[in-house]
Amino acid sequence: MAQEVLRQLRLPELDDLRQYIRGLPTNTLLGMGAVAAFTTYWLSTRPRALKPPCDLTMQSVDMKDEKNARRSALNNSDEHMSYYHSDAKTMYEGFLRGLRVSNNGPCLGARKPNQPYEWLSYREVADRAENVGSAFLHKGHSQSGDKFIGIFAQNRPEWSISELACYTYSLVAVPLYDTLGAQAIGFILDKATMSTVICDVPEKARMILDCFKEKERTVKTIVVMEPVDSELVARARTCGVDIVSLKEFEDLGKANYQDPMPPKPEDIALVCFTSGTTGNPKGAILTHGNIISNTSAFLKITEGKVQATPKDVHISFLPLAHMLERVVQGVILMQGARIGFFQGDIRLLMDDLKELRPTFFPVVPRLLNRMFDKIFSQANTPLKRWMLDLAFRRKQSELNSGVIRRDSIWDKIIFRKVQASLGGRVRLMLTGAAPVSPTVLTFLRVALGCHFYEGYGQTECTAGCSMSMPGDWAAGHVGPPLPCNAIKLVDVEDMNYSAANNEGEVCVKGPNVFLGYLGDPEKTAEAIDRNGWLHTGDIGKWLPNGTLKIIDRKKHIFKLAQGEYIAPEKIENIYIRSDPVAQIFVHGDSLQACLVAIVVPDPDFLPIWIKKRGLGGSYWELCESNDVKNAILEDVQKLGKEAGLKSFEQVRDIALHPEMFSVQNGLLTPTLKAKRAELRRHFRVQIDQLYAGIKN
Repeated sequence: MAQEVLRQLRLPELDDLRQYIRGLPTNTLLGMGAVAAFTTYWLSTRPRALKPPCDLTMQSVDMKDEKNARRSALNNSDEHMSYYHSDAKTMYEGFLRGLRVSNNGPCLGARKPNQPYEWLSYREVADRAENVGSAFLHKGHSQSGDKFIGIFAQNRPEWSISELACYTYSLVAVPLYDTLGAQAIGFILDKATMSTVICDVPEKARMILDCFKEKERTVKTIVVMEPVDSELVARARTCGVDIVSLKEFEDLGKANYQDPMPPKPEDIALVCFTSGTTGNPKGAILTHGNIISNTSAFLKITEGKVQATPKDVHISFLPLAHMLERVVQGVILMQGARIGFFQGDIRLLMDDLKELRPTFFPVVPRLLNRMFDKIFSQANTPLKRWMLDLAFRRKQSELNSGVIRRDSIWDKIIFRKVQASLGGRVRLMLTGAAPVSPTVLTFLRVALGCHFYEGYGQTECTAGCSMSMPGDWAAGHVGPPLPCNAIKLVDVEDMNYSAANNEGEVCVKGPNVFLGYLGDPEKTAEAIDRNGWLHTGDIGKWLPNGTLKIIDRKKHIFKLAQGEYIAPEKIENIYIRSDPVAQIFVHGDSLQACLVAIVVPDPDFLPIWIKKRGLGGSYWELCESNDVKNAILEDVQKLGKEAGLKSFEQVRDIALHPEMFSVQNGLLTPTLKAKRAELRRHFRVQIDQLYAGIKN
């Protein structure tokens, strides 16, 4: 049979072929063997393209019964995903699953300066959480009554232990954070009627006690992780508050131990308060089912690609008071992996990364921008810049074909240092909280050689509602809907956005959408319509491949690069009280970490005001004077500080413009309101120059 095939192919018969090979010179045979060996090695070791989980040209599909709504292509039907593991439908069950699959492995780790990480096992974390939770019950907390527990601390193991204590006994964690300010914290204490708050350091306990200056509060117990002095304890007593150490609190619970009282998926897990940009903070009520559905969607997307295992390590430095970090930690603990906390000082983060060598590394755009700038600042000669550009282009071509790796020749000679600065083992990165520049994201995807996803969402949908898909490494969009929710676009007529044109307000529906705002049915009704759709206030656009691109904001609110919300009109209303200011336009960019402004000085008052400071000249000359600009900047910043603006709400620099905004020049509406989009376009050059000057 074989010889017949050879005859048909006009090849020599087998005996002849053997005879031919035996007649070849030894050197020729060795050469052929080397080529064969090299070919075999190359075929077995060449980089493989990632197989996407779906058709990347259609990552979301239309829903049958919801007009203009789309769902993830990963779902087999219009039913949204609510859990991934059948034994992990609450955050408490998720932790128990992690305890089991890790075989009681390392769970939470922390370090002291210049020391290695020290780890608590899953069992140790569970035992301490049960002690803390039992102390809560001994103090009178219960699911049906006093169930809200404040956690006012920086990321550390005790934060997660305190949170797990709440989940173990069906209580509710209420995170607090520094940037809220004393007034907002007092508001939250009253809104949630908290009687117990856990703090990390005495300074935060003092901030809680400062709230008693205005009025009586519901707080009766403050638990402090770090040592406190007798003066603080005595001051607390005058307010009717007991201050105890966390160690004492755990001992109290151990002496009065009670069996766990696990929650159900529909029970409240967290009340996460927003920053209150336009008023008092709003407390988003999130259930165990909300959080589990969000974690499960992430597991579904990364399934078979980079899904977390007990071998993985996560670095925790993004605020635990915000939901992005909460969801990531939910994923990590559910999979039995470990969490290492940074030392609490962002300046030491790089040292923590080198020591911990994480595999999971969620980030925010501000950190990415710093990494990007540092890499390019080191390419400080024409040769180095040429090599960097060449390496980027070569690896980008691989990325575009679906190949992700960090063992190419370009990694070894160009990108090795930046990868080593993160510990050298990162295999998954996730960015959210604010938009990231496509240029920065693409470059770092290439340089770091790991799965690098971008997500979009908000607290009211737990954390995320869309995320980029494995294999789609094109920047400039935020991916398709998560498997746990649908997204639809709704007409915004006054902004000329139409769902018929695949543009409109982004609305979300699914098991990750929150219950509402604590004690605020009016705000809840504004956020969630009668059909259960959460209105985000962001304007989105469907791209041809079924991914979502965020293109605008419905209200005049935006995020800075670090994720802080800004209401520019509030700031303008404060700054306009400055005597030399006639008009002002405050601008922020989601790719920038600070604010800038365009100021139109008052032509009548400016010469008088500036003369007191020893400066003079015509109005036009004054508008071109750097000294005048700095004097006005100092004055508006002073007004902002007196009005209680946070540091990130203050403008960092201004440009003076001599011509008034008007209806005639297209910068004001007929009702004399600022046309913000037009102002942005009109002053684009000045805005770019201001930001460039701040960077330099």
